[in-house]
Amino acid sequence: MDMVQAVWLAIIQGLTEFLPISSSAHLILPAQILGWPDQGLAFDVAVHVGSFVAVVIYFRHDLQQLIMAWFKSLPVKAAGTPESRLAWCIILATIPAGLAGLLLGDFIEANLRSMAVIAVTTIGFGLLLGWADTRQRGVKTVDQLSWKSALVVGAAQALALIPGTSRSGITMTAALALGFDRTTAARFSFLLSIPIITLSGGYKALQLMDQTLVPWTEILLGTALSAVTAYLCIHSFLRLVERVGMMPFVIYRLILGGFLIYLIGS
Repeated sequence: MDMVQAVWLAIIQGLTEFLPISSSAHLILPAQILGWPDQGLAFDVAVHVGSFVAVVIYFRHDLQQLIMAWFKSLPVKAAGTPESRLAWCIILATIPAGLAGLLLGDFIEANLRSMAVIAVTTIGFGLLLGWADTRQRGVKTVDQLSWKSALVVGAAQALALIPGTSRSGITMTAALALGFDRTTAARFSFLLSIPIITLSGGYKALQLMDQTLVPWTEILLGTALSAVTAYLCIHSFLRLVERVGMMPFVIYRLILGGFLIYLIGS
């Protein structure tokens, strides 16, 4: 992988990690369409670290409040607060994807990374996102997030192991279908990304320990570019989501899926 490819892949990761269009699909497709070499495990870890840094910095004040509220809620008789309830909901919603990754991650990695699978999931889950966004404008806010709702969103997040699904897309879809407004759906999805990126990145980092040759220039460049791009993406998306809605991303997914079907058939 040369420097130009590293730059493009880092930017792609930063943009697509938090938009509902699937980062895994966009990182797989350059190799399949353009013939680029696989970016390798080290670079994959690096760009995910960049995304993690971006979301942690952006939500640093929220995270500080959530962590403090969570610790205060640990005593059995402690009174719950909206912040502690949100923290517990994030933990609960992380469990399904964590278990699915442990049990099914290797199978999915070996069998479901084809262009045909990405085409189907890109279109199918794109249509589902459009349905959830247009069926009824949600009015629920984060204060109305229950453990049941968190578990539903968490179960949906487990589907994001399949390339083309989009972790942010499927969690936003579930939240919208449950009646939450767009901003709440997006914010919960972004906060929910923190533990799941930590888990997946940590697992990949353990695998990386067996490697002796690490391309540090590409690693540092990929981390930095992914972090900056992801931060700008989160900021822009949260400012615009209530106005633009999800339809631009639905249309993009349909076009991308159709293009992939064309490539498969040609």
